[in-house]
Amino acid sequence: MVGVALARDAEIELLCGVPYRIDISKPHPDALDRLVHMGALDVEEIPGGVAAILPDGVAPKAAARALGAGDVRVSSALARDDGSVWLLSPRPVRIGKILFAPAASAVTSDVVRLTDSSAFGTGHHPTTVLCIEALEEVVSRNVPDCMLDVGTGSGILALAALKLGVSRAVGLDIDADALHTAAANVRLNQFERRLQLVCGSIDRLDGVWPLVVANVLSAPLIEMAPLLVRRVAPGGSLILSGMPLSLESEVAQPYQRSGMRLVRTDTRAGWAMLELQTSW
Repeated sequence: MVGVALARDAEIELLCGVPYRIDISKPHPDALDRLVHMGALDVEEIPGGVAAILPDGVAPKAAARALGAGDVRVSSALARDDGSVWLLSPRPVRIGKILFAPAASAVTSDVVRLTDSSAFGTGHHPTTVLCIEALEEVVSRNVPDCMLDVGTGSGILALAALKLGVSRAVGLDIDADALHTAAANVRLNQFERRLQLVCGSIDRLDGVWPLVVANVLSAPLIEMAPLLVRRVAPGGSLILSGMPLSLESEVAQPYQRSGMRLVRTDTRAGWAMLELQTSW
């Protein structure tokens, strides 16, 4: 007989409207395929069974019946990347030349380590992938001596730039908790002397950088356009992401009106990246 363990009414209410975790013991031999068919956001084998993150539209009891499980436990799932990515547990991910791995990973060489947190920047979101691939492209043409990462989150883009050979970086964010995570990642990768973290908005900064990256939402990208343009050095590059593909041209317009030249775009899973260069 299938049992669904839901300890308290409060836990059931917590699960409403958001994906949830389901742990299954003695699953059906085709459990993995069935979970994927149900729209599972993440699946992994666990001792004696299988765990998955299912969308809230799949009722736990219906999932249990479909999986032929001996016992099922339902609990809250942990969202990462500011609630945009659902993972059962941290895992390594390679983007271009760089392997990003959890802090406790057994990987010992040529890796950027990241603490597990809710701060945006785990390496699993499409916009992060787009930005790091664009960083690698820019650096392959000419390695800038410094870069500015606006909305740094976990610090992953600044860390990637340093790993690719950029000498120094500044990570800027208005979220003090995100900067706390970024500082932990800076120490973890021993980049304390090369990466400076600043709490505040773009108007706090003076100076220019040959490479500026901003992976934030569309509205802030449009709003910050005049300030971001002024932070890009002559002949410098600006990488923007965080906008849905449908808003790509709307985000690009204020930068182009400011005199920047759109040199490349890329897309991934409905998200867009813009690379612009100064024309002065």
